[in-house]
Amino acid sequence: MTDDHMQVQEFFGARASRWDARFPDDGPAYEAAVTSLRLRPGDAVLDAGCGTGRALPYLRKAVGPAGTVLGADLTREMLDEAAHAGRGAAARLLQADVARLPVAAGALDAVFAAGLISHLPHPGENLRELARTVRPGGLLALFHPVGRAALAARQGRQITEDDLRAEPRLRPLLDGSGWRLLSYVDEDSRYLALAARTE
Repeated sequence: MTDDHMQVQEFFGARASRWDARFPDDGPAYEAAVTSLRLRPGDAVLDAGCGTGRALPYLRKAVGPAGTVLGADLTREMLDEAAHAGRGAAARLLQADVARLPVAAGALDAVFAAGLISHLPHPGENLRELARTVRPGGLLALFHPVGRAALAARQGRQITEDDLRAEPRLRPLLDGSGWRLLSYVDEDSRYLALAARTE
């Protein structure tokens, strides 16, 4: 494990048991973001950095019983909380690093990633690895249940120009990583950047 991994695991591991209680009203925002992926019955989808698995039931509902749902997270405690909450029934839970996913190339129809991008140690490389796992034309949803300004206010900080989630920074990052930005929303009530895997 690198120092980056250790820091992420320590941060989220210490907060895992209280994570869902901190954000009890996010379900509708997750459901709406999953809907944006336009998943069909039988599709295969990965929740990258799934945490406690709040998106997993919505992903399962979208792909149906014949579909495949994977939930991957670096932090064991988060996956344990997902299983404890019963969300493991909706997906196969994997302790995995998004830099080296145990998924075949082109095996997925979509990737859902809530709050992930700001925790990636090497965003370009990590987004390329996500692109590797998705078929051409498949989708990536970068999501957060509140927008950048609302999140910064919640954390008592200011938005800076180097924020990777800002559209002027995100678009070229995606372009260089095998994705094309399709739509971008950054409102107080949600953040959602939807991208398609390029050919």
